[in-house]
Amino acid sequence: MAETKEIKSPSVSCPPSQLQYSPSLTRSPLLHSENEDTPHPKNKTPRMPFTPPRFNLTPLASPVRKALKLTKLNPQDAWLPITESRNGNKYYAAFHTLCSGIGIQALILPVAFTILGWTWGIISLTIAFIWQLYTLWLLVHLHESREDGVRYNRYLELCFATFGEKWGKLLALFPILYLSAGTCTTLIIIGGSTARTFYEIVCGESCTSKPMTTVEWYLVFTCAAVVLSQLPNLNSIAGVSLIGAVTAVGYCTSIWVISVAQGTLPGVNYNPVRGENNVEKTLGVLNAFGIIAFAFRGHNLILEIQATMPSSDKHPSHVPMWKGVKIAYTLIAFCLFPVAIAGYWAYGQLIPANGGMLTALYQFHSHDISKFVLALTSFSVVVNCLCSFQIYSMPIFDDMESKYTKKMNRPCPWWLRTSIRIFSGFVSFFVGVATPFLASLAGLIGGVALPVTLAYPCFMWLKVKNPKKYSVMWCLNWFLGTFGIGLSGLLIGASIYVIIETGVKVSFFNPK
Repeated sequence: MAETKEIKSPSVSCPPSQLQYSPSLTRSPLLHSENEDTPHPKNKTPRMPFTPPRFNLTPLASPVRKALKLTKLNPQDAWLPITESRNGNKYYAAFHTLCSGIGIQALILPVAFTILGWTWGIISLTIAFIWQLYTLWLLVHLHESREDGVRYNRYLELCFATFGEKWGKLLALFPILYLSAGTCTTLIIIGGSTARTFYEIVCGESCTSKPMTTVEWYLVFTCAAVVLSQLPNLNSIAGVSLIGAVTAVGYCTSIWVISVAQGTLPGVNYNPVRGENNVEKTLGVLNAFGIIAFAFRGHNLILEIQATMPSSDKHPSHVPMWKGVKIAYTLIAFCLFPVAIAGYWAYGQLIPANGGMLTALYQFHSHDISKFVLALTSFSVVVNCLCSFQIYSMPIFDDMESKYTKKMNRPCPWWLRTSIRIFSGFVSFFVGVATPFLASLAGLIGGVALPVTLAYPCFMWLKVKNPKKYSVMWCLNWFLGTFGIGLSGLLIGASIYVIIETGVKVSFFNPK
């Protein structure tokens, strides 16, 4: 009797039914069986391996089987904060997107209107909102490639895949690092200063103890943020993001409603504030565009938020992600436009350049409204800063932990993860104490961050999707990407010029 030889099937690290819940799909060579290329001896009939009935694949399993042949799992994704949990949904996505997409920067929008005026202010804000919503749509649909089974779980991963590692680092590493680490530092400055204001409002004249310094308030805020940052991963802070989103919508709405209820200030006019010559006028307008660009943030976190969702061929992650984005940006629109329009109507050219609507509320209406309302507004700002700190610091934690997991090929122990988060939080605290004027550089920050928000997604779409030459998508993305890069350069130059001309109160290691 002829001998039979059993052919071994390719080994897979998890059953096909678990693929949609796997940590990641990354680029890899084809998986081959050991004897795939070896011809069978003559007169020997191969015997097919027995498959138990309980593992019979459904019709949906054919694309899953194809994905298994083309890809393999990356175990490191299961060890990192952004991707270790894949049970996100559209509601989590809405919470995270809203918390990261709106904040204290929205209260500075009326400052841009003092330069642009009513017509161009509203037009510019509308165009910027539509533009950044379009690039969000691009990023959501670039997150995963159904052709080769790759999920780009981080903004930098997509940059490296699109532009190459060298150019990706050169073009995107600094802006993304600035958006994450710089935002955390700014949140410590704003959160600590507002916590001090909240204490002064609540304590009032009855407080007899020696008041704490600004640095001490920074330290109190940092300690609270570090304690909260011990939550393990991005999915675990969904409740924190919800609280941050509610407080952001709450204080934005309450501030513009109070401003409208109090009416316009005496002596308000709406004539645009322009420079003495054409150069100063142009640079002032560009600086106003930078302030508007600064109001839109969070694009550097969209891919990370989407990475917390399961994905399969039948249920791709971009569907629930885009639903969450639409919910979030509907609420963002109902905050940004009323704040900008109502704030400019109430204060006109008298709106404080540093702090915007929040400073105007304290400066002009502290004696007209109750202390409870002032205290509640301040408390909401502090809570929102604490919550926003968590989502913006998560990519920093993820990057630092990835260096350990790559080198040691194992997850970070709990004590190292705790140490990383404490170290990162207090580095931001040190930078905030050293450069307390960072929060006043809104136009410059907007110019630096603009390519990440408005330009790079367009070039990524052209590279990854390769639309037909001279088609609508091809022309639109080339125009928006090129215009965004050029506008970013102009905004940075204009912001630097305005800073030099008007001056910024630079006080290293002397926060006030």
